[in-house]
Amino acid sequence: MPNQIKKRNGVIVKFDADKIRSAIHKANQAVGEETMTPQMEEILTRKVTEHVGGGNVPTVEQVQDCVEEQLIAYGFARTAKAYILYRAEHAKIREAESTLMDIYKELTFRDAKDADIKRENANIDADTAMGTMLKYGSEGSKYFINNHVLPKDIAAAHINGDIHIHDEDFYMLTETCCQIDLIRLFSDGFCTGHGFLREPKDIRSYAALACIAIQANQNEMHGGQSVPNFDYAMAPGVRKTFRKSYFKALGQYFEVSHGMRREDAKALAAAARESIETKPDLENGDAFGEALAAWLPPHQRDNGFEAISETEARRAHEYAMRTAEADTNDATFQAMEALVHNLNTMNSRAGAQVPFSSINYGTDTSPEARMVIRNLLLATEDGLGDGETPIFPVQIFKIKEGVNFNPGDPNYDLFHLAIRTSAKRLFPNFSFLDAPFNLQYYKPGDYNTEVAYMGCRTRVMGNVHDPEREVTCGRGNLSFTSINLPRIAIEAKGDIQKFYKTLDARIDLVIRQLLHRFRIQCGKKVYNYPFLMGQGVWIDSDKLGPDDSVGEVLRHGTLSVGFIGLAETLVSLTGKHHGESEKSQKLGLEIISHMRERMDEESRQTGLNFTLLATPAEGLSGRFLRMDQKKYGKIPGITDRDYYTNSFHVPVYYPISAFRKIELEAPYHALTNAGHISYVELDGDVCRNLEAFESVIRWMQKCGVGYGSVNHPVDRDPVCGYTGVIDDVCPRCGRREGEGVSVEKLRELRKKYPSMPRFVGLE
Repeated sequence: MPNQIKKRNGVIVKFDADKIRSAIHKANQAVGEETMTPQMEEILTRKVTEHVGGGNVPTVEQVQDCVEEQLIAYGFARTAKAYILYRAEHAKIREAESTLMDIYKELTFRDAKDADIKRENANIDADTAMGTMLKYGSEGSKYFINNHVLPKDIAAAHINGDIHIHDEDFYMLTETCCQIDLIRLFSDGFCTGHGFLREPKDIRSYAALACIAIQANQNEMHGGQSVPNFDYAMAPGVRKTFRKSYFKALGQYFEVSHGMRREDAKALAAAARESIETKPDLENGDAFGEALAAWLPPHQRDNGFEAISETEARRAHEYAMRTAEADTNDATFQAMEALVHNLNTMNSRAGAQVPFSSINYGTDTSPEARMVIRNLLLATEDGLGDGETPIFPVQIFKIKEGVNFNPGDPNYDLFHLAIRTSAKRLFPNFSFLDAPFNLQYYKPGDYNTEVAYMGCRTRVMGNVHDPEREVTCGRGNLSFTSINLPRIAIEAKGDIQKFYKTLDARIDLVIRQLLHRFRIQCGKKVYNYPFLMGQGVWIDSDKLGPDDSVGEVLRHGTLSVGFIGLAETLVSLTGKHHGESEKSQKLGLEIISHMRERMDEESRQTGLNFTLLATPAEGLSGRFLRMDQKKYGKIPGITDRDYYTNSFHVPVYYPISAFRKIELEAPYHALTNAGHISYVELDGDVCRNLEAFESVIRWMQKCGVGYGSVNHPVDRDPVCGYTGVIDDVCPRCGRREGEGVSVEKLRELRKKYPSMPRFVGLE
């Protein structure tokens, strides 16, 4: 037996035969089909030590090679295979360690334009000091997770591209996303950790605090933040602003029309506010006007003031209503404009990232909410300060028949304004509350039963843990992991049974990984999330103290399995994707149905909300493709492009009508209860053909789509600021690309389009 052994880093240490015996035992136990007695483990260990004990100091690799040889020689082929796989997994993890320093060098010394790793997240500017520091932490965290936290087979599966653990760098720290109930949060004010903020009293404050809430929550979670009831949440701010403006205008009327001293006019308006039980707002103005006319004459008489008739009181009321409505509308537009600007410029996570925000609206029919929606859409249509199309918040207009979808519905005009805005600015997207899998939760007038979507597609509604709490607000996704479907199909080589067997094994592995991560998340305390849990944003967290575990309340969240590349999977299995073949479409639905059934079964067994996600591809579709291309070469229709197709989508390169694409993808929405989206690409300037845009949205509704978006070209002339489709000549200023515009022309355009960019020194 040798006395020493050389480790991989060259260090020589004492030889320990017990480590060989332990490795043989673990490999045999992992198989379960080959029984090995302790005596046989001892024999194999002795054979290995005798073989490597030739006088020279053996290396770790030489000892492991000898273990494999002896296992095979003694007929333990399956144990040998398990041992080989174990070695391979560790080799991949060691490789990750060796590349960590190279990654740090790349982050430090290369620009984002030259380094893929610095462009992984579009919201992070990795060329800045804080952005680079965030990436240092991210990559170091991934190394730690892969080498010291994850079970070795799960780490290997992630590293080699069988699966992808999303936001792996936050594995030990937090959850994915949350749907924030601003109504509840604002009711008594809240604290961000750096001071207490009072309940807002004005629509501008409501909008500002909405941004702060999104920013504060983003600092404690690795995913996006969503407001599922934005119109309902902002309406009280409009109401408060209107009432404040009304009584200010009422005092102004008496000051001017009756010659009252300003202090007396203000006092009279204040007395009306305090004494009349009915309050003025956009909806019940007439009721307050009658109450004011009845109250004012006796009040003046009883207090010895100059008499004011009922007729004059009504005139005062009408003036105050007109003035307050106009002032409130202006304030609401300013508030919504500020919200859009703030959410595209404010930072989270040490100043390195813009919060990934999304807001849902469209179903509150109150006059105040309608004012919010209208002005938000108008502010979005105007764009940012230089006419740019705002990226955030991701806006989702919730469509509901009887509310906003058909002529005569109270918010039908806002639906049309949403179409016009989206045709110019790409947002809002559209969600469909009448889709059966969304409609089952809906209760008229209860925003907490209206399914909302978060950003790219995430959806959280059903609740196996507590069926009485199948609500939107205060819940979110805990974590999600995606499966590389095309790889399973490639390795199955057309054998459907083999495909399903491997798919089930992958699902088993991902479920085990999600539960592993969930157990870590459950070990956190309220004080680890001072805003998310400490301010009661997450459902039921308001019942916990700072030192309490969050494990029980997290059970309201979802654990999701995702997938990439159904189209390429079908090409590998059948020769055609689902856009080309009804047979492939049938198989595609069977595959995704099987995955959903596995999630439902796991939910029944564990009481946790396991859900199926149509993964938003982003960089993952490229990562899986590059790894598979290296492993299998360029396979036509499968690995011969730069990316796998997003989730269940029909490939974008395949020529197909928008309506047929929607028909094919709609059934998958019902299966992917963790989230989904269908995109439709329209050519040309859709601003000039809003009927075509609307027909697409109506077809989505009819086909049962849950969440949809219409993409189209958006150009912008940097001189005159025109936004839309620009072919050879700008429709506004007549400029061709590369041409200038005369000062006289600029001045002429300025008169016609006051919002166009200004050019210092020229105008």
